Amino acid sequence: MSLSLVHSRALLGLEARPVCVEVHLANGLPSFTLVGLADTEVKEARERVRSAIQNAGLEFPGNKRITVNLAPADLPKDSGRFDLPIALGILAASGQIDARKLAGFEFAGELSLGGDLRPVRGSLAMSLAIAKPVRGAPLPLPRLVLPEGSAQEAALVPQAEVYRAQHLLDVVRQFLPGDGVPEAAEGWMRVASSAPSRQPAYPDLADVKGQAAARRALEIAAAGGHSILMVGSPGSGKSMLAQRFAGLLPPMTTDEALETAAVASLGGRFTLDHWAVRPTCAPHHTASAVALVGGGSPPRPGEISLAHRGVLFLDELPEFPRAALEALREPLETGHITISRAAQRAEFPARFQLIAAMNPCPCGYLGSSLRACRCSPDLVARYQGKLSGPLLDRIDLHVEVGSLAADELVNAPPGESTEAVRSRVAQARERAMARQGSANQALSGQAIDAQCQMDPAAAKFLNVAATRLGWSGRGIHRCLKVARTIADLAGAGAVQVTHVAEAVQYRRALKAAH
Repeated sequence: MSLSLVHSRALLGLEARPVCVEVHLANGLPSFTLVGLADTEVKEARERVRSAIQNAGLEFPGNKRITVNLAPADLPKDSGRFDLPIALGILAASGQIDARKLAGFEFAGELSLGGDLRPVRGSLAMSLAIAKPVRGAPLPLPRLVLPEGSAQEAALVPQAEVYRAQHLLDVVRQFLPGDGVPEAAEGWMRVASSAPSRQPAYPDLADVKGQAAARRALEIAAAGGHSILMVGSPGSGKSMLAQRFAGLLPPMTTDEALETAAVASLGGRFTLDHWAVRPTCAPHHTASAVALVGGGSPPRPGEISLAHRGVLFLDELPEFPRAALEALREPLETGHITISRAAQRAEFPARFQLIAAMNPCPCGYLGSSLRACRCSPDLVARYQGKLSGPLLDRIDLHVEVGSLAADELVNAPPGESTEAVRSRVAQARERAMARQGSANQALSGQAIDAQCQMDPAAAKFLNVAATRLGWSGRGIHRCLKVARTIADLAGAGAVQVTHVAEAVQYRRALKAAH
């Protein structure tokens, strides 16, 4: 047979779209042509595949005109993931392996010059894409063949049938011509579908002494899925609080863990040790807009997507480039980011919780009881003015983190533990899920009016506060959703005046600093 077909997948955002690797051998001047919108990394596969086949002791048809087509032709292909399917296609077209046995399998893997298989990114996205038809159609699922490191990730999907291989010869021995049992290969085996069972470990909130107001704000943010801005002097504990926030969130479900792991796999950051651990991404304030929201060619996920179902911690918030901060406005509302380029469009999930921290002024000591501030009012106004009103309007909770005196810090007892706070957060989340099927932060439109019902006194209080403070419609709705979360923590059915009053206090930190 001079024509063979091998199946693989290309990544476009979080999607793993099917690719058919067609290999044709013909008489004529010896050549090796690769077509199908392949980038430089894919075109370099010609030399890797040639050397891998020869060094594995197999025959490379160097006296033939080899044409490899990666279909569909309009789908961009990148990375070395197509090395293995191209090599198998050449071997099948030249009759060294049985092309019929390749049906029902999908392959991905980068080849070394000696024939060893190297891991590829995005293997979990491939496995998820293969497993999707389980819900709708009873057709048999393709079996996935991957390098050893990538196969461990792909096997986390319960429905997937994944095989791992260490060398090109391990794969070839399974598809030799004939009806006999495939030759045993030490590097070939099916990978069991099992996720690590250990409990995630997070820093304990008990390490934080004092800061009752900030701790309360973190509890509310965790219970309702709200974003939070902490304003305080240097060393007051803002970073310490943010690093312990992920431990307050409820345990991840299997679907959430798979989503998070798939995005991390695309970014090349996933390890089995991170399974079901809420991610905490803390980019430096010099990060660009592309680093935060994603981009490049092909599009890669940014920090907001790598923090999906977890925490995005932005320290020194006013020091971030203005364009980078403004790019966060849409994802904070929608929970996803769409990256559009001239020839490509990719969508990544970005349902993160924003934890931001900043100093109240350039010197950091405005309002501090320990040191005097040396900044002029104009300097303070310019510093705080780096944050736009629309961005601040999208941050639900603004809280001041005061500095503790030395004797308070040394003599203060340990704070309440993460486990105790997490239990209250879990109960509040369960109330919200039973009532509306989502966290309070995700409410929108008519759902806010339906689920955040206030008694008459609370409604009057909120109306007066919003008028005096000049809030926008978004600000009123966000305050109302925070009040609903406070009511859930208290186990109350309707939102009352005390709940609204506390919610109002969490939108005034910067105004009080002027």
